[in-house]
Amino acid sequence: MGTKGREVPRVVCCAIPLASTSGKVLVITSRKRQDLWVLPKGGWELSDVTLERAASREALEEAGVRGNITRFVTTINSPSTTYHFYELEVTTLDKDWLESRERKREWVDYAEALKRIAWKTELAQGLSLSSLAPRR
Repeated sequence: MGTKGREVPRVVCCAIPLASTSGKVLVITSRKRQDLWVLPKGGWELSDVTLERAASREALEEAGVRGNITRFVTTINSPSTTYHFYELEVTTLDKDWLESRERKREWVDYAEALKRIAWKTELAQGLSLSSLAPRR
């Protein structure tokens, strides 16, 4: 089973909002659990046309972020979901956005971002493959 009742896994697009000049990542609180932090992500919709547009849309809706997708990071498969990660270089932060009354957002360095999202394995894996991750 593993697909939570779906015939195929859900397609989720995830933005990794970056300020590459300062080496920061923008993290947001979960709507369901305000004590947990996540990256902007959500389901791909037909109107998005591309996975990159879906990641950009989710970043705008969930974090008030505008910018440019600069890099495909990875695809991670779980039994119920296929996650596609994209780096998004932030150019503007909206003061008021669709979910601004439901979420907090905060710029943090890579290590802090990884610590905050570690509870969600797929998000931590995606971030660990980003251009901000230390080179091994």
